[in-house]
Amino acid sequence: MRLAKYLAHCGVASRRASERLIAAGRVRVGGEVVTDPARDVDEGSGVEVDGEPVRPEPREVWVLNKPLGVVSTARDPGGNPTVVDLVPSKRRLYPVGRLDADSTGLILLTNDGELANRLTHPRYGVPRTYRVTLKRVVSGSQLRRLARGVRLDDGPTLPARVNRTGARTLEITLREGRNRQVRRMAEAVGNEVVALRRVRFGSLRLGGLPEGQARRLSRAEIDALWKDSRPDG
Repeated sequence: MRLAKYLAHCGVASRRASERLIAAGRVRVGGEVVTDPARDVDEGSGVEVDGEPVRPEPREVWVLNKPLGVVSTARDPGGNPTVVDLVPSKRRLYPVGRLDADSTGLILLTNDGELANRLTHPRYGVPRTYRVTLKRVVSGSQLRRLARGVRLDDGPTLPARVNRTGARTLEITLREGRNRQVRRMAEAVGNEVVALRRVRFGSLRLGGLPEGQARRLSRAEIDALWKDSRPDG
């Protein structure tokens, strides 16, 4: 198995993040630093990351209803609470994508790097749905612009599914995950987000999961996420 895929399979990080670890010289195989992510390895190769042995572990996927102020990282140098702190698992979990500290709702955590890569890679376009409260009444023109895509500083957004749910509220479904994308889209059409909650990721809905609580996904739910991340899913 290729080294980057092996690290992802062992729950170290997603495949892309594992490639960055390898490039940074933090991975050793048989005691020697390896910077080639395509190096073939197995459980007997003596793979280490930052001096710690790496071995496969059982796969877990959790869904968390993230509260405000919690950061979407495995650890935070500033000492802020992280999403990993709220999940009752002994595995080396990490978040699938990001959800801003000032946003709430559904975030997935896993030690399955291959699944994490599939769910977040732009190629697969797995949809995410957000419930949004805006500062000002949302106009029909703003809705249409959001739906067909707006130009941001990092390029135009893809078309989105947008439904008005109130005078200042809407539900928007995106198939891309740029940094603070919904907030920047709202600003681009002359409005401002005051509250943002993710309620769906692929086929998985947040449902009635209490804020700050997490639950482990069933095999059927995980299989559905794999199906979501197929190009024809």
